Amino acid sequence: MMFFSKSGGVSWLAVFLGNPGPRYEGTRHNAGFMAGDALAKAKGAAINKVRFRALTATVDVGGEKLMLMKPQTYMNLSGEAVSQAVKFYKIPPEHVIVVSDEVSLPIGKLRVRTKGSAGGHNGLKSIIACLGTEEFPRIRIGVGAPPHPDYDMADWVLSTFRNQDAEDMAKAAARAAEAVECYIRSGPERAMNLYN
Repeated sequence: MMFFSKSGGVSWLAVFLGNPGPRYEGTRHNAGFMAGDALAKAKGAAINKVRFRALTATVDVGGEKLMLMKPQTYMNLSGEAVSQAVKFYKIPPEHVIVVSDEVSLPIGKLRVRTKGSAGGHNGLKSIIACLGTEEFPRIRIGVGAPPHPDYDMADWVLSTFRNQDAEDMAKAAARAAEAVECYIRSGPERAMNLYN
């Protein structure tokens, strides 16, 4: 039996990773934020309530209360926002879905997993450190690899999508939003079968 706090009874947390502020809008590193906005729009909500060092919204998915979260701590400290919400609502790690960008996947491709390492992603590293576990689901959105090996990775993930890439990313963000809902409604196997 799970006991929820009287403060809203949130049973799932979907964390969309990115960096706050207009400077980072539309960048590869903000693919998570794009997916969060897509899910909020689909639910007729807006992720704009300031809580836990993040912008949040609470929506219903299949009878479950889901908090949508866009940490405002910058990528490297994302875990601080996540751990505050997890402690407050007593959410188990397997109910914390993290949506992030992934440079090792082609643009628009999704990868749904029930757990795993940070894979060099600083936002995931921070969440793993703050939660003390790698055992939380994640949905990675492909943003493509740098055009050549000498390309600076920081410059690459902070570059913006253009033309066809931007269109493909908008579609991928919407699919990632659907994958979050599917994971909650139908479980990990179904989500992996449909979206990987």
